[in-house]
Amino acid sequence: MSKRKLTRKQKWRIEKVQQERISRAQKREQLIEQELQDDNLGSEQQGLIIAHYGATLDIEPLGQPGSVRRCHLRSNLPPLVTGDRVVWRQSQKDETGVVVALEDRLSLLTRPDNHGRIKPVAANINYIVLVIAPVPMPHTNLIDRYLVAAETVGIEPVLLLNKIDLLDEEGMELLDDLLSVYEDIGYQVLRASTRSEDGLAPLKALLDEHVSVFVGQSGVGKSSLVNSLLPGVDTRVGDLSESTGKGMHTTTAAKLFHFPAGGMLIDSPGIREFGLWHIDAQSVLEGFREFRPYLGYCRFRDCKHEKEPGCALKQALEEGEILEERMFSYKQILDSLDA
Repeated sequence: MSKRKLTRKQKWRIEKVQQERISRAQKREQLIEQELQDDNLGSEQQGLIIAHYGATLDIEPLGQPGSVRRCHLRSNLPPLVTGDRVVWRQSQKDETGVVVALEDRLSLLTRPDNHGRIKPVAANINYIVLVIAPVPMPHTNLIDRYLVAAETVGIEPVLLLNKIDLLDEEGMELLDDLLSVYEDIGYQVLRASTRSEDGLAPLKALLDEHVSVFVGQSGVGKSSLVNSLLPGVDTRVGDLSESTGKGMHTTTAAKLFHFPAGGMLIDSPGIREFGLWHIDAQSVLEGFREFRPYLGYCRFRDCKHEKEPGCALKQALEEGEILEERMFSYKQILDSLDA
């Protein structure tokens, strides 16, 4: 089919609409720039980012939980995320403000986006709570990817099996066998149900006085957990897709919530797959916690831990110190880096 040619009048109309849109955008930018002028701003104060919406942020003044200010950013700042501690100045005209500086981070959780670019997810976290559920069915390689990502940024991961009310005795035994591998390695594993409220008390005790983030596939019940742990928050809960059996996204931006007795929780958008393309092979190796005692003891410095003689990892595997499924998962992740 040949491309339809536009008349001169049609071209003029299109150009006029485009110019009007550009003009409106420029006016908005000018208004924002005027607002950012120092003469219109109050004194510097500390704050906490509790939500991120593209070009604007929701800031909570230090020591004032529940008091929110919508803020713009100085252009010279790096990408900011929920959980960041910042310095900001409030507008003298209204309840808005401007973020002028980023304070040092204790930790930063990142992941690559669909184009391979590194995207920060949340900052200053103590625990990464990896939520899994009977549906969508968890698999070890996905769990291991999350664990490696947590290990490489120095954030303690916790595994949480949610929706245990959906499991019969056989199903519970199957998932207990899967999780026992991680308990033996030294990871903390919790089990809970928002419907029956089983396991919620130990979860609250863990999260109290800490900053935590829930991660995991869509549909595993992260938003339901937030609603149960923080009554009144009422985050939207989604169903599983009938066609794919996977969860459908309900949280579109990472948001921070306060526990009444202390501690904070960041609810992040569902992540179906956690890519590790930004992590090098050595970091992946070190991300397997039980491998670390054997690193540096291979006969050859450039050992690939495959067929080389004198490989300390292979010896640990043969002696049962490392499980076959964990070694297989490691090689799968390593192959995905090359791909």
